[in-house]
Amino acid sequence: MRAAVLHTPGEAPTFASHPAPSPASGHTVVAVTAAPIVPLDLLCASGSSYFGRPATPYVPGVQGVGVVERSDVLSPGTRVWFASSAGMAPGDGSLAERCAVPDADVVPIGPDVPDGALAALGLSGIAAWMALTWRGRLQPGERVLVLGAGGAVGQAAVGAAKLLGAGRVVAVCRSEEAQGRARRAGADEVVPLSGDVDSLAARFADASGGAVDVVIDPVFGTAATAASRVLAEGGRLVNLGGASGDVAEFSSAVLRSRSAEVLGYTNNALTGEQRRAAVTAVAEHAAAGRLAVAHEVVPLAEVADAWRRQGSGDVGVRLVLTP
Repeated sequence: MRAAVLHTPGEAPTFASHPAPSPASGHTVVAVTAAPIVPLDLLCASGSSYFGRPATPYVPGVQGVGVVERSDVLSPGTRVWFASSAGMAPGDGSLAERCAVPDADVVPIGPDVPDGALAALGLSGIAAWMALTWRGRLQPGERVLVLGAGGAVGQAAVGAAKLLGAGRVVAVCRSEEAQGRARRAGADEVVPLSGDVDSLAARFADASGGAVDVVIDPVFGTAATAASRVLAEGGRLVNLGGASGDVAEFSSAVLRSRSAEVLGYTNNALTGEQRRAAVTAVAEHAAAGRLAVAHEVVPLAEVADAWRRQGSGDVGVRLVLTP
């Protein structure tokens, strides 16, 4: 089969021939129709991640969309979203014509959601949905502040918060392009990420009407510090990542006086049932045009260029590869 094959960690994969996956008990073979390049792919392939140096050559890709070719649990032809552990454990991933994954990591999806749209949402959509519902315990009418709202997780969080009945959704973004993506995702107001902690906190409070009930935070750093200062009584700050740094400062007095919470989130903590429910919800809303992440569909044959573009951080959208 043809695939994106990584030979040297830290370099871009190349489009080349690679052995097709062999059918195995407990695994589903999927004919891939769309697979995104995500930060986790780049991290795993760098050779310097906390997962260790991956065995090469291997095919990157931790998620994708496709059609079942062979399975003990699903009928051939079933459309599915799937996850893989490529780069985190031995084995090949989704950036190929075919991929074999454990049966538990395959979720059937309906026929109405476009392959590229669901692939772009993928794990980012799951994270946004579950950070709001499971960890953030969002209630209808509550105010939501989304940091890094121009990224994939942020866009998904803005859209999901509106769908879940948030009373007001404020997005925080650095560039004008990112601010535009957040507005298109449905943000009620967008705050530029600039200035010191005091000025940011003042702008967050002004944009949200005084305080926020839930903060979705994939960036940490200064933005999270400022956001913690505008948490309402019983407010929850849910951290999903550290794109702006690994350290933020929180006031004990502020957190205690408001009975506020700072919570961590990772998709790895989800049960299989939770992930399937989240994928199903995200796919249904995507099919109806209510939830989306800005993306660009690129042929798999152009993987080397797409990999470098996504890794540069300047592309502005999620790149989705199609065989």
